[in-house]
Amino acid sequence: MESHAAVENRYQSLDAWHEVDNYFSELLIEEDEALVEARLSGSDTTMPNAEVAANQAALLQLLVKMSGAKRVLEFGTLAGYSTIWFARAVGHGGLVCTLELKPENADVARRNFERAGVRERIELMVGPAAASVEALLSSAVEPFDLVFIDADKPSNPSYLEAALALTGSGALIILDNVVRNGAVVDAGSEDPRVIGTRTATQMIAEHPELEATALQTVGVKGWDGLIVARRI
Repeated sequence: MESHAAVENRYQSLDAWHEVDNYFSELLIEEDEALVEARLSGSDTTMPNAEVAANQAALLQLLVKMSGAKRVLEFGTLAGYSTIWFARAVGHGGLVCTLELKPENADVARRNFERAGVRERIELMVGPAAASVEALLSSAVEPFDLVFIDADKPSNPSYLEAALALTGSGALIILDNVVRNGAVVDAGSEDPRVIGTRTATQMIAEHPELEATALQTVGVKGWDGLIVARRI
C-alpha cells in the first residue's frame, strides 16, 4: 500500500488513511473560507503543518457543545485554527483563552480571528505559558470548563498541573499528540517529547479526581492520538 512521505511536523501516513479522512471530511465537516484560510496560514507560523486536522477540530467542537463548555483554555495557538473552532462552539458570551509563546504566531492568529468574526470571544496571551498561567491564577480567574493541551510536549506535565489548578469538577482536559507514531510505549526513550507525554499520562492515571481514556488516530497527520480526561 502506498504511503505519504512524512512532512515537517507530521508523521508518515498511508494513502488509505488520507482517503478515509477526506471521505468523511467532505461529507461531514463544513469549513468556511475563514477556517480554510486559518488552516493554510499554518505555513506562516514557526510550526507549519502542526494544526489539528479538520475532522479532529470538529471533534473538539462537538466536545465543547456536548459538555456545555462556555470557557475554554488552550495551550498552543499557532495560527489559531483550533481556536476558531472553539470560539464558535462556546457561542456568544463564551470565552476562549489561548496561550502562545511566539509573537509572530500570535500576529497570524489575530488576523485569522478577525477574518472569522470571533475576535471578541478570544483572549490571546502571548509569552511563556508559565507566566500566562501565573497571571490567570493571580487574577483569580473563573474556572475553565475545557482545557486543550497542544503545545511543546516536554512541558505536558506542567501544563497538566496548570489545567488542574484552573478547572473544577466536571471539566474536560484533552491532551493531544500522545501516541507519537507509537513512540509513547518506549519506556527508555530519551526524546523529551515522549518523556513529557509519558509523565503526564502517569499523572493522569494516578490522579484521584481524573477519569480518562486514550484513543489512537490515523489519518492525514499520520499515527497519533489523544487523551480525554474528566474531573470527577
